[in-house]
Amino acid sequence: MTALFFRDLRLSVRAGGGALIGILFFLTVVAIIPFAVGPDLKLLSRIGPAIVWIGALLASLLGLDRLFQAERDDGSLDLLVMQETPLVLTVFIKCAAHWVATGLPLVIASPLLGLFMNMNETAIATTALTLLVGSPALTFIGAVGAAVAVALPRGGLLVSILVLPLTIPVLIFGVSATYAAVEGPQPFLPPFLILIALTLFFAVLGPAAAALALRNTTD
Repeated sequence: MTALFFRDLRLSVRAGGGALIGILFFLTVVAIIPFAVGPDLKLLSRIGPAIVWIGALLASLLGLDRLFQAERDDGSLDLLVMQETPLVLTVFIKCAAHWVATGLPLVIASPLLGLFMNMNETAIATTALTLLVGSPALTFIGAVGAAVAVALPRGGLLVSILVLPLTIPVLIFGVSATYAAVEGPQPFLPPFLILIALTLFFAVLGPAAAALALRNTTD
């Protein structure tokens, strides 16, 4: 499992630019917002957490279609399905490696983009914290779409269509927790705990559903 983790980590970084492409797309999405809404610093600081979350969500969709594509292309997907190690665990490890390569850099880059959106220290810290907790859920959800679309042409577009509606609860509670910490009087803890619960829920459901889809694909 350790070898699989580092192998997938290397593949995620090398394939298509990996983390660099995600960060550049993240930067692009956030950077164009001030040009659209104008130089109103108060407005930028108010919508900043939501924009950073939306940018991270869209950036996280970029590499999802490649989660199982390398194994599909070289024929090793059948070996992963037939090996003694439970396929659910294998999918979980692949999701963890994918998040470290593509999701974690977005979390690290979010404070810089928070400054770009004129967010204060509390908003920047809370946004980074909610992204750290919530962004793994996006990967686990995306694994299901990637497994369903792995054998289909133009699967990348299909993954985005399948995954995006399922990520809405994560987006809602991630942004809600940030605004609760910054503006109040709503407490920060309830939406933050729900965000953690969503990540744990999809950490169980996502790999299981993706494993089932992969088994049906190879049958």
